[in-house]
Amino acid sequence: MLIGGGGTGGHVFPAIAIADALREREPGTEFLFVGALGRLEMEKVPEAGYRIIGLPVTGFQRRITLRNVTFFYHLLISMVRSRKIIREFAPHVAVGVGGYASGPILKAASRRGVPILIQEQNSYAGVTNRLLARSAASICVAYDGMERYFPAEKIVITGNPVRKELVELFSERSAEGGPGTRAGDGAKSRDDLDLFGLESGTRICLVLGGSLGAGTINNTILAHLELLAKEDLQVIWQCGKNFLSRAEEAVTGGGVKNVRVLPFISAMAAAYRVADVIVSRAGAITISELCIVGKPVILIPSPNVAEDHQTGNARALVSRKAAILFPDREAPAELVPGMLDLLNNGDLRGELSANIKKLGIPDASGRIAEEVRKIMFHQ
Repeated sequence: MLIGGGGTGGHVFPAIAIADALREREPGTEFLFVGALGRLEMEKVPEAGYRIIGLPVTGFQRRITLRNVTFFYHLLISMVRSRKIIREFAPHVAVGVGGYASGPILKAASRRGVPILIQEQNSYAGVTNRLLARSAASICVAYDGMERYFPAEKIVITGNPVRKELVELFSERSAEGGPGTRAGDGAKSRDDLDLFGLESGTRICLVLGGSLGAGTINNTILAHLELLAKEDLQVIWQCGKNFLSRAEEAVTGGGVKNVRVLPFISAMAAAYRVADVIVSRAGAITISELCIVGKPVILIPSPNVAEDHQTGNARALVSRKAAILFPDREAPAELVPGMLDLLNNGDLRGELSANIKKLGIPDASGRIAEEVRKIMFHQ
């Protein structure tokens, strides 16, 4: 089995989850990942125990820039190397998870007659996946209505793979009877609270600014620190490494005691467990995780993505009364008041929590692995 793509955690970790799920079902399977040199997958895939080959492929810039000259040069080299990889590895199936490397390697696989499976994570299909769809044996998606982009007979709704620890959290919560009518009102683990230096007895908001920091979200929290300091709440503010110094200086200098600033959260399951409300961008994998976790969320879609696909992802939840959406341009004025209103409205939190939990698909990686098996064994 060959898996192509990567670039961000939203592509890399689902790819690893798919491989893990197939390895459980077919222990004798040999795996090869193909990613982009210098990107996250070149580090995380070997850490997960899989072999990876890097291509020099880069992203195409939508504005006029000299970088696009090197894009075509790197693309040509990547296509040549992809043909060599397919010829030597001879996979029985190739899976594309999106990202820079997905296009060249899946195109090369298709031309050599290797059946391909596409995993489209977003509610808006990317250009590469739309171009590959005609050659795909199966297209695994997470949203309804994807026949707008792909042949309907090839579409299988599988959901998006999420981190294993979150699936385990989902199973634990389901066994306990779900989140209850007033989401997050139950007792929080002392161990989880201690991880973030939090006190018990107050509402907690988890603000996710991303690994590099979402400018609008971070600047909005920064501008409202004085207001937040006066409220009976606590905030875990994951601001990203680029915003860390500004955030720490503002929190420390302003004497804000109820806001914890972190560049990155490694114990994500614990952060989700203690949160009463979550504020986040609307990337596909993030939303899939939030559906598994089942906590009330406020989504601020990033406007800096292709075809504004994060807004489409968020609206898919809002249409089911499973989330609150503030457009990026409205967030500076609306986010913090909306966050405070939600923290103080247990009934609304309960409704949002119950509705978003219905959308979670905890066995997404297993469903995709089964589709791969069907292709491999022509079932």
